[in-house]
Amino acid sequence: MSQVFYRKYRPKTFSEVIGQEHVVKTLTNALKSGVISHGYLFSGPRGSGKTTMARLLAKAVNCLDRKGSEPCNQCDSCIEINGSRAIDLIEIDAASSGGIDQIRELKEGIHFSPTKSKYKIFIIDESHQLSKEAANALLKTLEEPPSHAIFILATTEIHKMIPTIISRCQHFDFRRLTLPEIIQRLGIISEKEGIKIEKPALELIALNSGGSFRDAESILDQAATFSSQIGKKETTISVEDLRELLGVVEMGKISRLVDLLSDKKTAPAIGALNEAFDQGADLQQLAIELIGYLHATLMFKIGGPELHNPLIDGLTDEEFQKLKEQAAKLKEEELRRLINLLLEAQNRMKSSPIIQLPLELAIAEFCGI
Repeated sequence: MSQVFYRKYRPKTFSEVIGQEHVVKTLTNALKSGVISHGYLFSGPRGSGKTTMARLLAKAVNCLDRKGSEPCNQCDSCIEINGSRAIDLIEIDAASSGGIDQIRELKEGIHFSPTKSKYKIFIIDESHQLSKEAANALLKTLEEPPSHAIFILATTEIHKMIPTIISRCQHFDFRRLTLPEIIQRLGIISEKEGIKIEKPALELIALNSGGSFRDAESILDQAATFSSQIGKKETTISVEDLRELLGVVEMGKISRLVDLLSDKKTAPAIGALNEAFDQGADLQQLAIELIGYLHATLMFKIGGPELHNPLIDGLTDEEFQKLKEQAAKLKEEELRRLINLLLEAQNRMKSSPIIQLPLELAIAEFCGI
């Protein structure tokens, strides 16, 4: 059975990690010097590599033949961790019932020495979701950890963590990956898998990943499967294929809708919206893309081309020229108002009995009806 890409291409060494150089440098220096902490806290956006880094650290400290800071990936300990069957590596999902039962078991078993390894390692994912009882139990353990135990906590919401837990861990802040970093890595995976894909298609994947490399890998995996299912295994995956797969509306249609809104043409704008819906567009996705496009337009209006924006980076010259014209035509306050109306509409779409109604009302309000 073939592995999904995000598992198959999960970094096995620190040198393979992308975009988190500051974390890699600090951890590898600690490994070289032998100064290992008993508590680590990795915080940052989803899909930025926190759990991957936690497993790498676990593998490195228990590697039987480590050279410097890199795990060998050949000893029994490394092989067991790579195969997710290491008994001295315990992974806890705090999102499951607040983790209280697992933390209670942890407290009872932590004082027993590791079965096979130097360290018994506990990776607690989504640690901000620990219940109050579980968090307090963990805190007591972190205050007086046994010498053979290492705790690695991962969270996407550091502000929800108990300050006393944060203070007892070495805290590493993971950043969101950039488009070029995601595109480069996707290109490497595509080459290894023999997937032919246009660079603009890779850029579209990166734009729709939200900075999460795991999501980007999943989309590439879907694209490869989608392409083979429709008989295109030997051909190149195009931007059009990706748009069809993701339900993404063509940039030209988004741009046309913005033109109609800037001209306050209510009926044609609502007509364009419903036309996209009739053609199978996901209106939630359309709202997200429209908001993203208007955000890029607003940022360009405020700061010009030097103000970096991922969407602008992915535009063709023709599309960028059009965005510049729209930025010149729309007032800053109009853009802010329209974005706010669309954000409210997108939120209301989740509970609306008529899915397009909140967007239609937002269009009508902006155009002055």
